[in-house]
Amino acid sequence: MIRAAGAWAAAAVLLGAGCGGTPDEPSARPTPTNNPSTAPTATANGGLDPDLASAAQSLASAAQSEASGMGQPLPPGAPGLVGGDVSWPQCPAGMGIPHKISTGAPMPADDAAYVIVGLTNGPGFHANPCLADQVAWVKERKLLVAAYSVISWPDEATQQQYGGLREAGYAQAQFNIASMTSAGLDPPIVWLDIEHVPFYDWSTDTTANAEVVVGAAQGYADAGYRVGVYSTPHLWASVVGDLSLGLPEWRAAGKTSQAEALSRCGSDWLIQGGVAALAQWVESGRDVDITCPGTETELGDYFTQL
Repeated sequence: MIRAAGAWAAAAVLLGAGCGGTPDEPSARPTPTNNPSTAPTATANGGLDPDLASAAQSLASAAQSEASGMGQPLPPGAPGLVGGDVSWPQCPAGMGIPHKISTGAPMPADDAAYVIVGLTNGPGFHANPCLADQVAWVKERKLLVAAYSVISWPDEATQQQYGGLREAGYAQAQFNIASMTSAGLDPPIVWLDIEHVPFYDWSTDTTANAEVVVGAAQGYADAGYRVGVYSTPHLWASVVGDLSLGLPEWRAAGKTSQAEALSRCGSDWLIQGGVAALAQWVESGRDVDITCPGTETELGDYFTQL
């Protein structure tokens, strides 16, 4: 793998190699609307109702179009680029909402070439309480950066406030985009973290949950961001059933090893029909990430430098 002092130098060279290149300046981003129902129509998706399936398929079609311009995969066994991800647990101890209080967990190790910063304090509509400080930490070290957001179930009052499930998901994306803008973060992609959130969990209706996820994905897409999915096949299915979006995948391996994380770049760990871009494992109290084979040639699609 690429390690220590050589990590950033190699990453800087490769950043412009992807079709995304340098992302647009924040002022060039289109202003998100509050109307997720305008997604183009397409064919049905699994057992979902036709309207939801149409929106899901339009997102999948856009992802496939973006993927067609990506760099060629590296040879089997090519080294991966190592980084890390952070969010509210890494904030100074004592910050956050009930059940999601930060502990001052360690930031990524010195050999990290990139950092994926979490935008939420657990569930949606609650910002990471030290987002700006974490973004500044990344910028000071001249690391590559991306962002992820936990998407969660909106309660009945939130659904009524925004006019429905998909609209509430869309609003979560808008909320997080505002947080990113305030913190000076403008990544080329935002990863949707789809998993169970203790004390703020999903409903038992996977089709209803899928409405929220599709709305969130559409919210980011309408604002000009690429969208990816962070999850595992089991977690994804338990939350949204057979929803297939075809978005890039960041695959979790839990408290295992780098070797296990890399093994999840294979087709047997497919989550929702997308290309394997990153994999994650937990080591020494840190979330550690590694690029899947081929991602090193297209870093501009997934990261920027502040």
